[in-house]
Amino acid sequence: MLQKAHSGDREAMDAVVPLVYAELKKLAAGHLRRESGAPLETTALVHEAYIRLASGGQPSYENRAHFYGIASRLMRQILVDAARARSARRRDARLEVPIADLPDIGVQPGESVLLADDALRRLAESDPRRAQMIEMRFFGGMTAEETAEVLGLPVQSVRRELRLAQAWLAKEMAGA
Repeated sequence: MLQKAHSGDREAMDAVVPLVYAELKKLAAGHLRRESGAPLETTALVHEAYIRLASGGQPSYENRAHFYGIASRLMRQILVDAARARSARRRDARLEVPIADLPDIGVQPGESVLLADDALRRLAESDPRRAQMIEMRFFGGMTAEETAEVLGLPVQSVRRELRLAQAWLAKEMAGA
């Protein structure tokens, strides 16, 4: 059904949503828990993500875990876009949007979602696969095993790469 939904079958997408809605709400709640002061509520974030998923332009969904990873990445991007929009409305002031403690990737309370996004973008420029792993694992809520399955890598390689990516991000966040 996910493949049909991805290829533009509106009926398939409408059939998939009720099946995945509860999990999408959990993902959204997790994102909002990590960011205090978010301009959206859980339901609004799920609906905005659904609109982006339904509009197409996303990579092919390989399986459920991959679908949830894409949905989670979209939710994170929606929150980043909202933070940037709020920031743009303020004159010459960079808006610091605190996010909850994510010690595994080096983000501490009080740091900005924009700052975290900037660090993740820099990681993606130098090592796209590690950035993708961070997104899937920490923002998508996927296990190391699910991440390994989607990327076609051994689980131990994923765990090692995640540790290296976490260390890099912690260093970047501390330097910023």
